Amino acid sequence: MQRIIVHRSSISPPSPSRLAQVTTTHLAHETLLTGLTGRNNMTTVSTLGAAPWRKIFLDHVQTMPSPEFSLGTVRKTVSATGAVGYAPRTRTCVFRGLFADLPVNPKNEAELNPDIYESDFLTLTTDRRMDKMAELFGVAEANDGEGVNLGGSGGGAPVEATFWVKETSTQWRVRGKAYVLAPDVERGPEGRQVISTLTARMRRRKKGDSPDGRRWSFGREVTAHFGNLSPQMRGTFRNPPPGTPAALPVGDERLGLGQKVTDLQDEVARSNFRVVVVVPAEVDRADLSDPDRARRWLYTFVGGGKTESTKPGGSIEDGWEKVEVWP
Repeated sequence: MQRIIVHRSSISPPSPSRLAQVTTTHLAHETLLTGLTGRNNMTTVSTLGAAPWRKIFLDHVQTMPSPEFSLGTVRKTVSATGAVGYAPRTRTCVFRGLFADLPVNPKNEAELNPDIYESDFLTLTTDRRMDKMAELFGVAEANDGEGVNLGGSGGGAPVEATFWVKETSTQWRVRGKAYVLAPDVERGPEGRQVISTLTARMRRRKKGDSPDGRRWSFGREVTAHFGNLSPQMRGTFRNPPPGTPAALPVGDERLGLGQKVTDLQDEVARSNFRVVVVVPAEVDRADLSDPDRARRWLYTFVGGGKTESTKPGGSIEDGWEKVEVWP
C-alpha cells in the first residue's frame, strides 16, 4: 500500500428522495448561484465551522507511519429461499485525506481543484469490482432485483472507520454513511444526488472562484485522487477481477498483476477506480495515553439548528454535540 501523509492541519439502496432527505436534514446552509460542478445551478454549502474534532484528528493521523484504518460494513445476504440476512465485514484501508483537502503529492500530474472548499469527510479509494461495493450501496449483489447499478455513483450505506493511533494511544471511531464517486458523478442522476448530499456539508474557504476563474469540480477531484497514487498502485486497477478463482482464465489480455499506469486517463484503470467518501454522523475518541486517567468523548452531528446540549456535561459547537463519557 502506498503511504500518504496528510500535510494540512485544517484536514435496499438509497433512492434519490432518500438522498435528498439526508441533504436537507439538520443543516445550516447558504444558497450559491454558481454550482460546484461548473454549471450555473443552485447549490448549497454549510455555513457551520469545522468540526471540533477535526484538527486533533488530523494531528493524530499525521503521527502515523502509514494512515491505515479498519473499515466496517454490513453485508446483506439473500438465501435460496429468499430469507434476508446481515453479517459484519471489515478490512484494512488507507486514509486518503479529508475530501476537498487532498494531501499534497509533488509527483501528482493531475490538475487540482482550486483551494475553495473543505470538509470533515474521510476518503479512501477502492476498486468497483470489490465485494465491499455492494455493502457501500446496501444491497446483496448487483442483480438482486433492487435495481442498483454498482458501477456508478451512489451508496449511502452505514459504515464505521476505526483508527488506532499508537503514537498518541488514541482510538478514533468514525461512524456515518459512505458515498461512491464514479466517472459518472457529474453526469448521471445518482451522481448529482451524491453531489447534492456532499455539498450540503462542505464549507467554503473563500468566496467566489479561484483567481484564474476555475470552478470546483467533483470529476476533477476524482482524477486528482487517482493521480495521487503511485503508478504501481494505479496499476492494481488493471488486476484480474478481485476474488475470482486464480485457476480460471482472466478473459481480458489487458488485465494482469504488476502493471504500472502513468496515463491518468487509462481507460481500464479509471473504469475500475472509485473514491469513497465517508460523511460522519458520530465520532468516538478514546484517549488512553494516561493509564490512570483514560478519557473518552462522543461527538454527534446535530446540525445548525441546535444550540444547547440536552446531555449532562454536553456542549454544542459548529453543529456537533460533544459529551465526555466514561471510557
